[in-house]
Amino acid sequence: MASNKPSVPKGTRDFSPVEMVRRNYIFDTIKSVFRKYGYQEIQTPSMENLSTLTGKYGDEGDKLIFKILNSGDFWGEAEKQQQKAEAFQFSSRSLLPVLSEKALRYDLTVPFARYVVMHQNEISFPFKRFQIQPVWRADRPQKGRYREFYQCDADVVGSESLLNEAEFVLIYQEALSKLGLRDFTIKINNRKILTGIAEIIGKPELIVDMTVAIDKIDKIGLDGVEKELLERGFTSGDIEMLRPVILLKGDNAEKLEKLKAVLEPTSVGKAGIKEIETIFDYLARLSSSSLPNVELDITLARGLNYYTGAIFEVKTNEVAMGSIGGGGRYDDLTGMFGLKGLTGAGISFGADRIYDVLDELKLFPEQSSEITKVLITNFDQDAEKYALPLLFSFRNKGIAAELYPSAAKIKKQMAYADSKNIPFVLLIGSEEIQSGELTLKDMKSGQQEKLTKEELIKKLS
Repeated sequence: MASNKPSVPKGTRDFSPVEMVRRNYIFDTIKSVFRKYGYQEIQTPSMENLSTLTGKYGDEGDKLIFKILNSGDFWGEAEKQQQKAEAFQFSSRSLLPVLSEKALRYDLTVPFARYVVMHQNEISFPFKRFQIQPVWRADRPQKGRYREFYQCDADVVGSESLLNEAEFVLIYQEALSKLGLRDFTIKINNRKILTGIAEIIGKPELIVDMTVAIDKIDKIGLDGVEKELLERGFTSGDIEMLRPVILLKGDNAEKLEKLKAVLEPTSVGKAGIKEIETIFDYLARLSSSSLPNVELDITLARGLNYYTGAIFEVKTNEVAMGSIGGGGRYDDLTGMFGLKGLTGAGISFGADRIYDVLDELKLFPEQSSEITKVLITNFDQDAEKYALPLLFSFRNKGIAAELYPSAAKIKKQMAYADSKNIPFVLLIGSEEIQSGELTLKDMKSGQQEKLTKEELIKKLS
């Protein structure tokens, strides 16, 4: 049999033990904050029925769904279909239901909507859930973009209260601070404000074109945005009216006052301003500080057009990186599955980007790369017999411990401890067995000390 060169599919990755410890550090930190705010964890299957996913992400999104090939003689099934109906064509569109009935999930939002509808009689509303699972997209792999990646989502459905949005800001603030980030900005805007701006310039039908263009200001600058607006049907006069809004300066209160004057003629715009003010009022009452990381950004639009209220985006200012989080308010999340009128709001953390930021800033705690606390050496059969009850005692006290599996030279065992970043090595020789005082070596400092079993447990616990 010919041997194959080992590889992973493009856009996927292996994670080493050290990387997994660091990734779990991120996940566990975010989970702890989610739980603190009353969110409960759920999980949904890696695969969904293809009909559940298609039609929910637009034509471009549908193309990126990974379809799963049916088992069995699917080609025979296609031929049967043709025999039953002469009009049946062997085209990609007609063959798809025959070849594939399931697909890997594209995101966590649509499966969550499906979950809520299926379990609506079992859950209490408002329903607050979080979910940290991988998703798959048949996208073109490139730096920072993968075909398999994790999403960390928190959503609440069945509540119109803007307290939820205020708490999302606090969740971002607390989780990112716990991870060691100090200089980041939580940007906030409201789709109603953007709708009001489109009405003021007399182009309400071009709201999507406007938001898509101004959302790119960080990437292409004001000149690039104005050029794209002209290409999308806006006039020079429209852009003259838009420019002061896009370049809005000042603190949050000053920006809101200027917007009130601009949006006075539009009820939807004023409603958006009032929602932002309500969120800021909640934040003032919920926090002992002024939350300097929160910024009203009128150019924030978010690419997904199902947002209907407040929208969020989080960026770190310490590293050149895209957004590390985002979300917003959406209406009728479950309407796609027949449960109408259920409003919701949600946010997501970009775990992969957060990992890269923490790695670049060297913010992972030292212990996050440790897997074993202490390695017990093994020089001969007597040492191994002596070590086994000790190994049991360590583990029984919750101390992560290993016994080197076979007798070997000290250099080899020390190299093993170094390779796994094990901080302590316990040396057991004939002298230690006789005296009952064992030699513990600190691998970082190189210092050694003699300790009894009880002293060892106390030190390592």
